Amino acid sequence: MQGDEPTSRGEQSEAAEWEAAKQRLLAQAEAERVPVEDTTRAVPDRRWRRDQR
Repeated sequence: MQGDEPTSRGEQSEAAEWEAAKQRLLAQAEAERVPVEDTTRAVPDRRWRRDQR
């Protein structure tokens, strides 16, 4: 056996399926990604906390 390379046909097809699934997930995540400029930052309202004491 040579390193981590898959040897049998089953292992090769499993590795190909795994890689294809990984690429689909990465493409989906990139498509659903929201740019930082479009997000709002949560700012704690300290006045509300003071009034609760």
